[in-house]
Parts: sequence; structure tokens; C-alpha cells
Amino acid sequence: MAAMSGKIIQHVLVAQSCQQNRQFSTQYRQDCCNLNTRSLLPFLGGNLAWSGTSTIQLCAFSKLNRGIVYCNAASSTAAISSVEKSDFLKLQNGSDIRGVAVAGVEGEPVTLTEPVTEAIAAAFAGWLQNRKKPDASRRLRVSIGHDSRISAQKLQDAVSRGIARAGLDVIQYGLASTPAMFSCTLTENEDFLCPVDGSIMITASHLPYNRNGFKFFTSAGGLGKADIKDILERAANVYKTFTDEELRDGERRPSQSIRRVEYMTIYTSNLVQAVRKAAGNIEKPLEGFHIVVDAGNGAGGFFAGKVLEPLGAITSGSQFLEPDGMFPNHIPNPEDKEAMKAITKAVLDNKADLGVIFDTDVDRSAAVDSSGREFNRNRLIALASAIVLEEHPGTTIVTDSVTSDGLSTFIEKKLGGKHRRFKRGYKNVIDEAIRLNSVGEESHLAIETSGHGALKENHWLDDGAYLMVKLLNKLASAKASGKGSGSKVLTDLVDGLEEAAFAAELRLKIDQSHADLKEGSFREYGEAVIKHLENVTDSDPKLQKATVNYEGVRVSGYGGWFLLRLSLHDPVLPLNIEASSKDDAVKLGLAVLSAAKEFPALDTSALDKFVQA
Repeated sequence: MAAMSGKIIQHVLVAQSCQQNRQFSTQYRQDCCNLNTRSLLPFLGGNLAWSGTSTIQLCAFSKLNRGIVYCNAASSTAAISSVEKSDFLKLQNGSDIRGVAVAGVEGEPVTLTEPVTEAIAAAFAGWLQNRKKPDASRRLRVSIGHDSRISAQKLQDAVSRGIARAGLDVIQYGLASTPAMFSCTLTENEDFLCPVDGSIMITASHLPYNRNGFKFFTSAGGLGKADIKDILERAANVYKTFTDEELRDGERRPSQSIRRVEYMTIYTSNLVQAVRKAAGNIEKPLEGFHIVVDAGNGAGGFFAGKVLEPLGAITSGSQFLEPDGMFPNHIPNPEDKEAMKAITKAVLDNKADLGVIFDTDVDRSAAVDSSGREFNRNRLIALASAIVLEEHPGTTIVTDSVTSDGLSTFIEKKLGGKHRRFKRGYKNVIDEAIRLNSVGEESHLAIETSGHGALKENHWLDDGAYLMVKLLNKLASAKASGKGSGSKVLTDLVDGLEEAAFAAELRLKIDQSHADLKEGSFREYGEAVIKHLENVTDSDPKLQKATVNYEGVRVSGYGGWFLLRLSLHDPVLPLNIEASSKDDAVKLGLAVLSAAKEFPALDTSALDKFVQA
């Protein structure tokens, strides 16, 4: 794409009709897109204008596959249907919004339509205007980015219309990462129209291809649950004002307040500079390192060519860098066993020093050393803790509730830090670390077993790429100082971490239609189960309830532990068990089962199967 001063793209490619179906085809090739360049209008007065019904997103290409263009321009579907306030509120998923954006999966009707999306975007604009005093010299700015999902383009168009409808400037980033969307609220660079006042990331993390959603940011960080509820309530009211004619008119004549910026250039440059600085300002501190990247066909393919290669690393053998919203190779999720097998195989096959894997929108990550040893879940937390505690001795590491006893011992006894095991949910963990700092207890790392990791030095942003940069910093600085090379530098940092021989996670579902719930909610029922289990535990001398616990009931016994908690969003009681053997794990499972059997609305089939195996 042509560029001008300020890195603003002067033209937007317009697609007449380019979506290739092939029964949920995984690729959209260049020859299926009939680009109508004659309809492009010039850059006008700082704004971009165009005609046509939909824009097309040209995603970043893999250097190995530059001939492929991925696009998902969709035909107009704007139409007002009956959507109640309660339907909007159902889209809340903690501090995110998520829904079904693509039809075709039985039993999953589309809930994130273009009109609903436009209303949500307009509601966010209203929310933002209430909290930000506009600068007299310019209107408020909102940036929009998205991951590789096939519904990304139509939702980006709808979000753009909603923001513009509210009178704010829209800046489209195209394919981007969630961390970049927060970063752009802090960047001071008018050439890139930064800082923006708010940003929206279109993503549903690792969920299936038919889902999508939104994450929202200001310079204060990601929005919380109360903010999301507020926005959805506003959206329901905005939606009531829509008419079919108004929506069609909005699609025919997009606002001229929409511009396009290649912000990922700044974001990746900052990552590169962080590694160079850690190595003593060496231009190519990773020269000689062979590092493979697995992006899972999400938005993280940039890491190989835009971060590692400028630092001198060899990236041959990197895989699934091309954006593909059907995720044909594996789920882009560092917690997924198949995904970890894929990156491990790539490391071993290529005899690489390190492997790096990201989730779809790059706010989570994991790694694999040269021997195939995985750094995810407890082991990733241990590694990150070791690095952070070298820099900040004695600091408190905040984690979610399902981390192991061995990790606590490692952080506190081996590393000399403090471990605060808090609630499940990356926002809960981050907010707790921020709270601790506010009351005088130093904390520099908040990290979940899912791979969400946030550092105080990085504005408490859960950034999977930055977390991997911390690992790269260690490799580069060790090499520069002559203290070691290769991933053994990292592996040695987790030496002494005690890991359970057996671990399992089971999900006990609550049947909301069961008569036992009566008029109560699943949440009340779940809390009753947990309270009963606490009472059972107190009367069993072989079990000991954790004295400090912030979620559910955590119990030690039989050389291991279990945690039964209520899901953050679903009518489910997740049960985590770790023990030195399967037999001991079964004993812990039986203790839970004896209490759970008292609640007929609780489906214990998964636990029944576990203890009988």
C-alpha cells in the first residue's frame, strides 16, 4: 500500500464481492477479489473518503507466502430485528463482549449482527465522551483493530460506522494484536495519530471460528465488568433508535472521519528496542539464535519477521504465521495440548534454540526450550517469576487460584519472593497486583496459568509478545555477558520447581432446569455446594483447608491438593486436582464426590468417571 507522511494510508481498497465460501473455506485468495480501484477517492483534508459498500482488509503476509491475500468482506446484512436489553447483556463475558458472528453452526444463532455491533460501538463512544474531555483542537479518536477471524472485516466496518455516528474520529489498524490496542492509547506520536482516546479490539481469543467479540481500552487500561455492563445497557437504548433506512444509508455513504494507520509498525519497533536495550544496545543481540514461532494462524505472525529477524534471530521452521480465521492447524491457545505438541515438534524438527507460541490475539503466550520442555502454565509462571525477582528481589507475584503448591514453594523458598494466589481471571489478577502496589506492597508481575502475563514496567498490560520479550532479554543479556547461550539459560532458572506427577481439571455442570434449584440461581447453588464441601473437609482429619484462599475451597491432603470453585461466567464448578500419583488424586476426588452427591442438580458424571478409571 502507498504511504504518505505520517504513515497514513492514502487509499482503501474496495471489494465488490470477494468472500469465497467453499463451505467455510479457510483461505480467501487474491483471484477471488475484484478490486474496484476506480471508486477510490483521494485523501481529503486529513480524512480518507471512499465509495463502495465494504472495505477489504489486506492482512500481513508471511514472507513465505506473499501471493495470498486474506479477506472477508461481507455483503450488507443490516436489518433491524427484535433485540431486547437482556439480549445485549447476555453478550457480556466478564470484562469482554463475545457472541456468535457467523451463521452455520447448529444451535448457535448469530447474536453479534452488524446493527448490534454498530450500537455497541456507538455506546462505547458515548461512554468515552462522558469520561474524556475533548480537546478543543480535535475530536476524540478511537482506534479499531482485529485478529484473523473471518467475521473481522464486517464487524470492523460496523464498529467504524457506530463510532463515526457518535461524532468521533475512527482510525482503523486492520490486523493487530490486543496488546497493541492498549499501547496506542499511551503512544505519543502525532504522525501515527497517537495517542488515541479509546480503542477497540475485535477478537474472541481462542474460541471457534464462528465467534467474535470486543475488548475496550483507554489509557487507564482495559475496561472492567461494570463498564462493559454500562456500555451494553447504552447499546440497547441506541439500538432502539435505529431504522432500516438509516442503517442502509450508513453503509452506502461511510463517514469521511475514518482513516487508516499502520500502528503495528510502532508496536513491533518498541519490542525490538526493548531487547536491544537489555543487551546493552547491541543491534542484533539474538544473532545465532534459532527461534521458531507458531502463530496458530492468528494475529501473531508478525513476531517472526518484525521482531525476531531484526534482532538477528533465525526463524526458519516457523509455522502457521498466515492469518486464517478458520484456524485449520490447531486451536491458537497455549493451554491446548495439541497446540503445544505442534510447537514442540517444530522446535525439535528444526533443532531450534527456542519455540514461541501465541493465542489468536497475542495477549497470551508460551515457550518451548531446545529439548522440547514446555514453558506454559505453572512452569511459565515460575520462569517469569525468576526473571522478575532477579530484577526486583522480594516482590510479590500475583497468580490465579489454580496454581500449584510446588509453585508457591518455588517462588517463596527458592526465589525469595512472595506468592499471592488470587482469583481466576486475568483482570482479577492484574487488578489485585495494582491494588497491592497502591497499599505499599510491591508487586511487579501478575500472571495466570492461561498465559496472561502482565508486568508493572509495561503498564500492567497482559501482552503475550512482551512476556516473550522478557525471555528474549534474558537470552540476549546472558550471551552479551558471556554467562551462557541457548535456552539452557532459561531452563536453569526453573531448576528446583516441584511439579505434580498427576494433574486433572474436571467440570461439574449445574442443571439450571432441575427442580432442586427452585427459584434460586446457579450461582447460589454452586456456592451452597462449596460451603458443604468446606464443612465436610473440616470434619476429615486427612484433609486440611487452605487458611488463605480467595476463591472456592482449596484443600490439601494425600500428598496433593484440590480446588473446587464456581466458574466466572458459566453454570459450572471446575475442579482442579494435583497429586503425586493417580491413586492419590482419586482419593481427593472421592472426598469431593461424597459432598457433591448431596446436590442432585450437579452433574458429577465427569468426576464419577475419574474416580472409577
